[in-house]
Amino acid sequence: MSHEILSVLEYMEKEKGISRPDMIEAISTAIAGAAQRGVGAGQDIRVEINPKTGSLKAWTVLQVVDSVGDDDLEIHVETARQANPNIQIGETVEQEIDPAYLGRIAAQTARQAIMQRIRQFEKDRIYDDYKDTVGDIVTGTVRRRERGDLVVDLGKAEAILPPRERVSGEDYAPGESIRCLLLKIEQTNRGPDIILSRSNLNFVRRLFELEVTEIADGTVSIEAMAREPGYRTKIAVNSNDPKVDPVGACVGARGARVKTIVRELGGEKIDIIRYYQDPLQLLEEALKPAVPKNINVNEGDRRIHFEVAEDDLSIAIGRRGFNAKLTSRLLGWKLDIGKEEKEAVGFDEKVAKAVQGLNAISGLDPEVASRLVAIGFASPEVFEGVEADDLIDAGFTPEEATDVITKVAVFFQQQG
Repeated sequence: MSHEILSVLEYMEKEKGISRPDMIEAISTAIAGAAQRGVGAGQDIRVEINPKTGSLKAWTVLQVVDSVGDDDLEIHVETARQANPNIQIGETVEQEIDPAYLGRIAAQTARQAIMQRIRQFEKDRIYDDYKDTVGDIVTGTVRRRERGDLVVDLGKAEAILPPRERVSGEDYAPGESIRCLLLKIEQTNRGPDIILSRSNLNFVRRLFELEVTEIADGTVSIEAMAREPGYRTKIAVNSNDPKVDPVGACVGARGARVKTIVRELGGEKIDIIRYYQDPLQLLEEALKPAVPKNINVNEGDRRIHFEVAEDDLSIAIGRRGFNAKLTSRLLGWKLDIGKEEKEAVGFDEKVAKAVQGLNAISGLDPEVASRLVAIGFASPEVFEGVEADDLIDAGFTPEEATDVITKVAVFFQQQG
């Protein structure tokens, strides 16, 4: 029996992280309780386990009386005084009993109680181990799916990534490594459930704090964020040191820092802009390259109405209206976007306007832009479905055609 108990103590201490004193208390209480319900029904039994050897000792607690009515609960005062001459009626004495007396039934009942206590210990330990990690990023391994949830092994415990906290389009197979935000710990009837998230806004915030040293040390601060998981995140940053460019610090040398975060987010686009307390300045930053005009501010409703050029309208609104929604969340203001009315202009002015519109395509040579406008490519949207061969047929060299198509593709990728 002592060898079995010692093995249990050592296993729980090494593998489960449950301390030996806690396990000894649980086993002792379980055995005593089982015995009192079994062979020692009604008796007051105390059990003690040696933490080094695992040996078990048991005592029955008897009430000292002058007339014994129940041998299992009482002892005559004269008998008790043979061991302790100073004992008085009403006091209690302990008599050691053979642990084997506890019987097989008590042992079986104790086993069940011990397992129950062990499970409770493990639940409590999970909470204690992870309660200070809420809000941090953790790395785990996907184990399986259960009722739509992804079960992730964090090493000391299993966590859950529910469908509502996943990013649309992301899929993970068992065995894959995954990084998530430890969102919260929910107490349930089964014990604590560790809930993870990859769609939460703070997941992106923590990635920036881990990747950008200036954010971690407080030199650069994240003042506002807005996110549409899987599509785009807008982040406004400020610097507490005039010598440090907050946007440059977050982007990193040759975009290294932001690229690392984008890879972790599965290609989700990230717009990093400089923060301004003035909402109109922040609006201009957030909408670039679109330019807001004819701005009208309603302080009471916290609503801003503005117009953009027709060519900028699709940029300002974004795919499925996401860019406008994100900008609104970033500012904390409602936005009404209208199209600027155009005045009639001459042909030359139209050509110049179209060339200016093509300048939104980064790196496009002005002379090449003029030639493109001359053959009908008056805006970036006209390039949809166009291939290099189409431009070659229109008089461009293969090198020029390939360069234009590549720059257009990058432009549309940036616009989302």
